[in-house]
Order: sequence, then C-alpha cells, then structure tokens
Amino acid sequence: MSKILLLATAFGLAACSCTGQKKAAQDALPNTLSAKEKAAGWQLLFDGATTNGWHVYGKENTAGAWQVQDGALHFNEEAKKSGASGGDLVSNDAYDNFELQVEWKAASGTNSGIIFLAQDDKSKYPATYLTGPEMQVLDNIAADDNKNTKHLAGALYDLVDAKNTSHPKPVGEWNQASIKVQNGNLELKLNGVVTAKVTIGSPEWNQLIANSKFAKWPDFAKSRSGHIALQDHGHNVWFRNIKIRKL
Repeated sequence: MSKILLLATAFGLAACSCTGQKKAAQDALPNTLSAKEKAAGWQLLFDGATTNGWHVYGKENTAGAWQVQDGALHFNEEAKKSGASGGDLVSNDAYDNFELQVEWKAASGTNSGIIFLAQDDKSKYPATYLTGPEMQVLDNIAADDNKNTKHLAGALYDLVDAKNTSHPKPVGEWNQASIKVQNGNLELKLNGVVTAKVTIGSPEWNQLIANSKFAKWPDFAKSRSGHIALQDHGHNVWFRNIKIRKL
C-alpha cells in the first residue's frame, strides 16, 4: 500500500473516530433524550434550564430555595437558611405505571429523597412522605441518618434493608437512580444495583409496612397513582437527567 493511501486511510479513520466521539458526547449531554429513548416513550421531566413542569408542594410556583444551577435542579441549603422558602418539589403530572430515571449528587452530610406515588393535596396531607414511598438519597459517610441500614442511599426508605446493596458514588459525583412501578410491582436500582424489589399490597409488602414507621399512617402508599417529589430535607442536593416513561 502506498504512503499516500496509508495516510489517507489513517486520516479517514481519525476523522471517523472524532466524529463518533463527538456524536457520543452529544448523545450523552445531560437533560436530553436520544432518538432511541424518544422511540421507547421516554419524556424529560426537567429541561435543564427551567422548573417548568414542577411546583413546590402546596404552592403554584417554585420560587425559593429550589434553583436551576449548571443544568441541575439544586436545593440550596444556604438560601433556605437565609430565608428563602422551601418545600418538596413536586411534578405537575401524576403517574401510575412508570419507569423513572434520575441522576443525583449530594454534598457532605446530605439527606434527601425521591418520593413517588405522592398525593398532591397539602390541605389534607402536610407532607408528601405521608402518602408516597421514598427512595433514599444520602451521603452514607457523613449524614446523621446513616446508622439505620434501611435508610442508606438507594433504600426503599424504612422498609427494605440496603446494607448489601447501597453503593453510592463519593460526595460530589453523580449517581444513577431508577424507580419502576408496574401493576404494583416495584423495583429500585442505584447505580445499576437492585436495592428493593417487592409487590405493593402483597403480604410481604404489608409485613414491611407493619414493621416500619408507616404502620399507623392510614394513607401511606395506598394510591396506585401519584406525583414524583424531590425532597427538601434542608440539605444541598442536585438532580438532573430526570426522565420518565409510562408503562
């Protein structure tokens, strides 16, 4: 093969490689959907720039400690301490059978959560967690709530032990969380590891409830349809790549 042909081939391969890398980088941009995801029915719940589609629990807007920062929904602990209003951030829409994917990262000591199937009625329920189960968001190292293994990052909060399945990334790095609900079948994953798998309303589920703090909460997890809520627990936390598909 001639030197000219070799050079041309090498240049072509390099160009293809650069193009492929560029395309992969574009496909991986936060808060976007690939063509494949769109075809599969995924929808973005956060556009990376605004709080459209969300409101603070019991309010019509999102003004206050929830802020959009660098392509993420950030609960700003310092802003709340300075007097900004807080509250859980709730999706405008409700969902029954769905798969939710979220990326989150925590600051040192952060405690927060992703609540689902929550009822959006503050006049009846003072907090979203009174009706919706929670996937825990936690700094397992420094958070005060790290002693109970049912409260570790990724756990189905206070219901399923995550001692052997909770493997969050170090503080400041993004974690991938997944919540799937289909005909009562619930599955949680953190960074690709299943942290909980149970059928809502089953004998196993009822026993989990009976052994938890929710045992005497009459409307906890009773509805098969509800809203997604990002918890204000007073700590810095960031969420992005929030996407959902109906099942």
